[in-house]
Amino acid sequence: MNWDQFAAEHLTVLDQVINELRPRVEETAEILAQCVKQGGKVLFCGNGGSAADAQHIAAELVNRFLINRKPYAGLALTTDTSILTAVGNDFSFEQVFEKQVQAYGRGGDVLVAISTSGKARNVLRAVQAARELGIKTIGLTGGAGGELLPLVDLCLCVSCTRHTPRIQEGHMMIFHAFCELLEEKLESVE
Repeated sequence: MNWDQFAAEHLTVLDQVINELRPRVEETAEILAQCVKQGGKVLFCGNGGSAADAQHIAAELVNRFLINRKPYAGLALTTDTSILTAVGNDFSFEQVFEKQVQAYGRGGDVLVAISTSGKARNVLRAVQAARELGIKTIGLTGGAGGELLPLVDLCLCVSCTRHTPRIQEGHMMIFHAFCELLEEKLESVE
């Protein structure tokens, strides 16, 4: 491992998140704040590391991020193994998130779709289902954005093309930023 290259790539991603994506992160926080204020849910989906991110951020919404406050409705569509395996077995893995969006999603909710490549079929189908239900869609992706970029209402694309882990590091910084902004918008912090 070349530590200098590792550090340079990481710093490049952090610089992009802070200097280029900041307006979109702030816009995302505003969209999520409006959703929560109006009693909506934030649905999250992704595969592999992005599935873990979906669960992590849903937990931050339901439990707490930096302050003790009332729970926000966050739901990771990656966690119910019975649903995932039933849909995957009876229909296809491409439908595992789509069917959950159709079951749980309502107008006024937000879907956060995570795909480092922007090509995950099950994530793309979830976005299409959300759009049909009038659910606002936010995408987190990498590289050039893939097929996810034009499908979502708002896309946060970490443009790194060399390593998926750098994209995921950028995504985590974005997630933590919008969690902090969300709490600032919804709670009176002294």
